[in-house]
Amino acid sequence: NGSNQSISPSAYFRLLRDGHAPEGESRMASTFTGVAMYTEQNKYQKISFEDIDKNKAKFTNACDNGWIGMVQHYFVAAWLPDNTAKPGEDCSKQADRHFEIKKQGDLYSIAVIRSLGEIAPGKTASVDVPLFAGPQESAAFKTLGTRGNGLDHTKDYGMLTVLAAPMFMLLEWMHKLTGNWGWAIILLTVVIKAALYPLSAASYRSMAQMKALAPRLERLKEQHGDDRQKFHQAMMELYKTEKVNPLGGCLPMLLQIPIFIALYWSLLGAVELRQAPWIMWIHDLSQPDPFYVLPVILAGLMFAQTFLNPPPTDPMQAKMMKIMPLAFSVMFFFFPAGLVVYWVVNSALSMLQQWFNMKQFDQDKKAHIGSPAKK
Repeated sequence: NGSNQSISPSAYFRLLRDGHAPEGESRMASTFTGVAMYTEQNKYQKISFEDIDKNKAKFTNACDNGWIGMVQHYFVAAWLPDNTAKPGEDCSKQADRHFEIKKQGDLYSIAVIRSLGEIAPGKTASVDVPLFAGPQESAAFKTLGTRGNGLDHTKDYGMLTVLAAPMFMLLEWMHKLTGNWGWAIILLTVVIKAALYPLSAASYRSMAQMKALAPRLERLKEQHGDDRQKFHQAMMELYKTEKVNPLGGCLPMLLQIPIFIALYWSLLGAVELRQAPWIMWIHDLSQPDPFYVLPVILAGLMFAQTFLNPPPTDPMQAKMMKIMPLAFSVMFFFFPAGLVVYWVVNSALSMLQQWFNMKQFDQDKKAHIGSPAKK
């Protein structure tokens, strides 16, 4: 301060960017692009460009700690003021920084205004605010100390972060074992599939029971003709007599869905897969298969698996069950190769397990019918 009066200046740090998704972003597997900030009290906050356009952006206005950033798939840029948080206190009461989000033309801005306090005449003051700009790598975030608290949240794992984050940690460990991210994905898929084997086995056993009843259900349908009410009553009676739960194949599978969705998001958000080769023609696991070999293999596996499932009694539904896997697999032509590797391995293992469980069910059934007690 070269004047003869005390001054109270502030330092202004801003990030500015357009509202477009990063180049090469797939519409079939898009991640969050927008503004982000973090405080110890209010934790990680994402603010979309759409909310800024509509003046609906909700964020912490003032605090005694926290950082601001711009986030896109794989990368983050963030100003990191020092962290002076006091646990349990309202951060706005001792606020030494204010946050600002606004739109200027076609550009979006987030800023932190850092107070330097009062500087007496002839005195000096300084502020140290590093800029982090780079890939969303946990190892890099850890080197930032308390300034980097919360930066791990910039990896877009969706609503299942509590499951996806530890899955990625396991994937990193698999990578240390294999030295290749493609083989690490395969190994992780096998481990998760093995852990969920009891649930899958229960589901496939129930499906085997349903498939065994398919001829009898078809006869009931022919017997009752167009009288759908009587057909459904007879069908439920058959399920009751044979002690078969028609939902038994669905419930165990539903319990597994959050786990596989979390694995999907952990792979989608992993910058480590960017430009990571696997084998032969797969030179970048974050990009679609250039020759569509993996999506075609996946389509074949999904179609083949339909023959193991119990056929619907409605002919139209039966046709749809054959067409749906092929139609569903089209989206995988645009998915990153790393995700398709996971789906191919998972589908192959599921098909093998389903075939094994159904064969085991048939053997148990024959042994039960042929036992002396049942003759």
